Amino acid sequence: MFEALPEPKADAILSLMAAFRADTRPNKMDLGVGIYKDSAGKTPVMRAIKSAETRLLESQDTKAYVSPTGSAPFCAAMIAQVFGKDADTSRIRAAQSVGGSGALRVLADLLKEGRPDAEIWVSDPSWPNHVPLMKAAGYSLQNYPYYDAATGQVRIDDMLATLSKAKSGDIVLLHGCCHNPTGADLSTDEWNRVIDLLLEKDLFPFVDLAYQGFGDGLEEDAAAVRLMASRVPEMVVAASCSKNLGLYRERVGAAMLLGKNEADATRAHGRLGSVIRANYSMPPDHGANTTEIVLSDDGLNNEWREELEAMRQRMVGLRQAFSEALRKRSNSDRFDYIAAQKGMFSRLPLSTAHIDSLREDHAIYIVGDGRINVAGLPEGGLDKLADAICTVLGDD
Repeated sequence: MFEALPEPKADAILSLMAAFRADTRPNKMDLGVGIYKDSAGKTPVMRAIKSAETRLLESQDTKAYVSPTGSAPFCAAMIAQVFGKDADTSRIRAAQSVGGSGALRVLADLLKEGRPDAEIWVSDPSWPNHVPLMKAAGYSLQNYPYYDAATGQVRIDDMLATLSKAKSGDIVLLHGCCHNPTGADLSTDEWNRVIDLLLEKDLFPFVDLAYQGFGDGLEEDAAAVRLMASRVPEMVVAASCSKNLGLYRERVGAAMLLGKNEADATRAHGRLGSVIRANYSMPPDHGANTTEIVLSDDGLNNEWREELEAMRQRMVGLRQAFSEALRKRSNSDRFDYIAAQKGMFSRLPLSTAHIDSLREDHAIYIVGDGRINVAGLPEGGLDKLADAICTVLGDD
């Protein structure tokens, strides 16, 4: 049996993590792994989370199963965070999921039931796990151009021209904010142009909102979802609590849907529960209950928002300082786009040979597409990093 299985392909990021751990050089830098790190290189447990977990430990009196769609208070809190406290919730439903990845998968399975012949359009580039997640749900995938490496900007005209070729009923996977891996986001005007095309071509929006609060702010980063919800008849949103609440290993997310009317939303939510039941039966409880406490308690919510904003501001400052260090070292403005981009990632114009040289000669670890984790930038070593990058680039 098992001898017939194909050899597994090594995960590039996991392989990079292993190589970094094995490197004994004291000056090594890890810019590859996509998790938030503080100035000490740690991924901390947020203070509000610790307080909520203490409260949960003292008050929880059962470990019985929750339902397939999870905690109702958690789902209501996530709807308010993503769609806004004043949103008309008659057409909106949510289910607790196993992280943002779990939300992506169960929503893909749900949409496959409703539109079995649809193709999914994914940005080029995109988060690498988007492709296997969507393929595992049985979809044929198409790419739309998104990022201009020469300018660090979104290729909006090319994006729209390509999506105009999609057939009615196709699904478009969009990054709600803080595009991974590029950090290049659509402007409000560009979002409206995308929505115009979705409506004109009868395309279905599927939004991945993994980094709310890491771009322009917690409310500002939900603007695209809220704008879309005000204009389109239907949509789905996969939201993650891994980044903005630091709950990576707890696997907390929400699969959300907007129906044409209340009856459609209720029907779809019921089917979503069946999809979840067939995937993993019940979601985990601890992280979602912790999240619900933080989102619903005014004191803890304010403390969390302040800490999240400090994390965001730190990344903004790192972007600006890194861009300035590269400008000084390269004597050019070719890297100025880094300061203007959003969220945890940017992409450097590095070839495989450049990346290999950075790892072998400078102990700097970057994934193969040139994506860097801005939160992992060394606050006291930006000049050294800029020097290494410009050295391997040479006259390129």
